[in-house]
Amino acid sequence: MKKPFAAAADENKEAIAALLLTELKDNRDLLEIGSGTGQHAVYFSKLMPHLTWHCSDQSHQIAGIQLWLESAGLKNTAAVFVLDVSQDWPQQSYDAAYAANIAHIMHWSQIEDLFLGLSTVLKQGACFYLYGPFSFDGQFSSQSNHDFDHFLRQQDPDSGLRDKNNLDELALKNGLIAATSWALPANNHILSWKKT
Repeated sequence: MKKPFAAAADENKEAIAALLLTELKDNRDLLEIGSGTGQHAVYFSKLMPHLTWHCSDQSHQIAGIQLWLESAGLKNTAAVFVLDVSQDWPQQSYDAAYAANIAHIMHWSQIEDLFLGLSTVLKQGACFYLYGPFSFDGQFSSQSNHDFDHFLRQQDPDSGLRDKNNLDELALKNGLIAATSWALPANNHILSWKKT
């Protein structure tokens, strides 16, 4: 089996890393939800040796992530584990959580389960960082995001770009308050919420 590769993960890693390097400088354990290929875990872990990166994803992604982690041989990447956001979450608590490009492909019920799970594993004061395309106040920040949303909903009516207001409301119900949002290249953003 060859290591899986996602072009989008490779293209956006530098912009995300520039932000996370500052945000995570005092953190020790981070949970990545939906690690995908494992590319981000390897790239970010090399830049942040003080941080232990905990990869997770659905079962069919685990082998590919393991290949990336084993190939890199980093001391600060923990063993990848299966995480279905609608099932049991780990018993461990984390200083931060991160996910990239998952919200627009998840059903809303899964996003509800995501924030519920985060409320159980994040330490008080810990932040969740979510990267991807979003809408704001019901408006798209670009025509390309509008077109992408339309494409996603044609494939699966329960998918699509999520609005920050709706995510903020859901987070608040689970004890996380909206923190900061950052505009990144290609009409993407990182949104963050802090556990109170």
